[in-house]
Amino acid sequence: MKRLVFLGSILSILLLVSCHRGGNGELTGVEKRGKYFEPSPLGMALIPGRSFNMGPGDQDVAFATSPTRTVDLSTFWMDDTEITNNEYRQFVFWVRDSMARKMLSDQFEEFKITEDRKGNPIDPPILDWNRKLDWRNPDYKDALEPMYYAGNDRILGKKELDPRKLNFSYSWVDLQQAARLQNAYNYATQSYQGTVNDLTGKVVPIESRSSFVMSEGVNIYPDTLVWIRDFSYAFNEPLTNKYFSHPGFDDYPVVGVTWKQAKAFCMWRTNFKNATLADKGDFAVQDYRLPSEAEWELAARGGLNNSMYPWGGYYTRSQTGCFLANFKPMRGNYSDDGGKTTVKVATYDPNGYGLYDMAGNVAEWTISAYDESAYNFMHDLNPNFEQNALPDDPPAMKRKVIRGGSWKDIAYFIQVGTRTFEYQYTSKSYVGFRCVRSTFGDEFQGRK
Repeated sequence: MKRLVFLGSILSILLLVSCHRGGNGELTGVEKRGKYFEPSPLGMALIPGRSFNMGPGDQDVAFATSPTRTVDLSTFWMDDTEITNNEYRQFVFWVRDSMARKMLSDQFEEFKITEDRKGNPIDPPILDWNRKLDWRNPDYKDALEPMYYAGNDRILGKKELDPRKLNFSYSWVDLQQAARLQNAYNYATQSYQGTVNDLTGKVVPIESRSSFVMSEGVNIYPDTLVWIRDFSYAFNEPLTNKYFSHPGFDDYPVVGVTWKQAKAFCMWRTNFKNATLADKGDFAVQDYRLPSEAEWELAARGGLNNSMYPWGGYYTRSQTGCFLANFKPMRGNYSDDGGKTTVKVATYDPNGYGLYDMAGNVAEWTISAYDESAYNFMHDLNPNFEQNALPDDPPAMKRKVIRGGSWKDIAYFIQVGTRTFEYQYTSKSYVGFRCVRSTFGDEFQGRK
């Protein structure tokens, strides 16, 4: 009997050893993984990770003092300019076209792809984006009619697209809730024990991984009425009518975008990029997002320590007397710096990292929630304070940090260490955004 047990043990060992013969029995890791070199993304600058003193410089207004704290950040990519009207319009047009293709696919089979390249059925079918979308085709008129203003909403019978219909739906995994110990998967019972908050504020038990998947729909068209709403007794109707739609403003920063719309843009940009990479056989996921306020400040400093402005120094003018940013100089001489309101992105010189308009032009959304004491409780490694404010939460929980100051702000607000906030559901004529992207692996591979 002992002999049989001994032989059985030897057989088990031989079976285990014979499963894989590669690597001469040595620990070599998974083979054929390849080496990945991350190319420089179009329109982005590399911000080297480093330690720096986060917080205000030596000028601060009364009762607005925040502590200065030493923090350390990882390397990341950042858009070298604010997102422009034309770049945001690409997002708007994509949403418009996807809605139109979905409507047409309900009536016309040619807008569907039902088989893959090998002839295997695709269920459910997907939209054929290679099919030309002819908006003037009379055969498509009835199918696309719901996208336009109807009845009394039409002005002089003019056929115009209804921007209220341009909604973008997306999903993401709430890693913060998934990381809670009380929400961990119990391998003994093979089930989850905790609960999660959904986007409506309802507390629901965790049934599967899908409980951490949050889905949201956002109307993505910029609020063009901000140019009138933000200013009492002023004539800004031309900007309301033309700022986002006219090609003369294509290279100006997009405004009238809420924090949630900016997040939706980042999600669309992520999906748009990754779908293109997948078509080429590259499955490296590129995640675009809003910067944390710490990332924004590190980038704005441009490699300078304790600088008051992105260009360093204590003054807003160059040695020749020219203003170095678009803000509200003097006592309101808006045009003295070269622009009455916003100006084209990259009008002024970049900072040390090659980033434009980190001071002035438009303030910028960050992913961070605003709290007066955030510097005291945030971690010193990649610090950030995020808060998924629910619909019934008090307004104070819906404050998001904006940085950089704008064309209508005095010099204090364009300092790199100044922080303020807007509410996540508001849109302003002086707030825009730019995206960031984390790096892969060796942060400085192939770079000097």
